[in-house]
Amino acid sequence: MQASLTISTAPSVQMPLMLVAEVQDSLLIVVHDLNRLDGLLAHTMENLMERFTAASANLANPDLIASKELDLVRDTLRAAVTELQFQDMASQLITHTSKILQGCAYRLASESMGSEDGEAVPFVEDVPERPNPVTQDEMDAGSIELF
Repeated sequence: MQASLTISTAPSVQMPLMLVAEVQDSLLIVVHDLNRLDGLLAHTMENLMERFTAASANLANPDLIASKELDLVRDTLRAAVTELQFQDMASQLITHTSKILQGCAYRLASESMGSEDGEAVPFVEDVPERPNPVTQDEMDAGSIELF
């Protein structure tokens, strides 16, 4: 029995190795920048929560006279705290995008350069199939969407 050789007829594009390396480096730089952005957002949200909590505590002081205007301020503050949930959604989007970019960078390197003997292939989780992990595009007080 004779072994048959299967030749792939899929279209391919030849790219200079240096170009592939530059694209891979750029993708990994973007992943790093997205991770930094995620950290900045998290830090900002923590600070905002502390300030909102302090303002809410001050408004709860029994020495303050109850008034319609003060009640409106309290309601507005509660709504603002609810809207801070956007940081969680933004963080999920950043993580999702980072995984896609990192997966593309490693796949590009692997398919164009191959791996040398003894060289470890970087482990990357499978690229997410869903285009967007966050489906909520607005938030109302009292509504919660679990994803």
